[in-house]
Amino acid sequence: MTKKDTHPDQRYIEGLLANNSFIIRSIYEDFAPKVINYICQNNGDRDAAQDVIQEVLIIIFKQAQHKNLVLSCPFDAYFFLLCKRKWLNELKKSSGTVVTINEETTSIDDKTSEEAQATELFEEQEQLFNQMFEKLGKACKDLLKTAFQTKSMEEVAQKLNVSYAYARKKKSLCIGNLTKMIKESPMYNRIKP
Repeated sequence: MTKKDTHPDQRYIEGLLANNSFIIRSIYEDFAPKVINYICQNNGDRDAAQDVIQEVLIIIFKQAQHKNLVLSCPFDAYFFLLCKRKWLNELKKSSGTVVTINEETTSIDDKTSEEAQATELFEEQEQLFNQMFEKLGKACKDLLKTAFQTKSMEEVAQKLNVSYAYARKKKSLCIGNLTKMIKESPMYNRIKP
């Protein structure tokens, strides 16, 4: 995507990445009331709305951090659509709640919908990775966590007090095992890149 295609609201994404308190406050003041109102009108309350807003901001932050999220649509529409879908998913999960939705007439363009879907896909992929990562043995988890946080395998070997050759071999085996578990998951075919 070229600089020309980037929406001016990219400043909200950059503000989240920089932990800019002015931008974060602006998001809460300008965009959160619409989400809170929507959730309160659709079987939710203010606390549930705040939870959804927090979760969506974390998802946006992680996607921006790991996938270089670049907005090509207004942040307001993107953020609202993500919060709305997150809330609908919460309602579907809770078995005792009847899902009655009061739809407002908001025009969601294709770019907004595509970007929201990309963010949701990113979240599902991250959840699958985390679920499978937790199924690994302690030695694999420790090695991979250290490898993710350290630049060189020499440092990883040193931190774990193992040989360099062992660390490389074990890392390869652990990643292979993790990849196999992810690909064998029923969820994988639905969310694969």
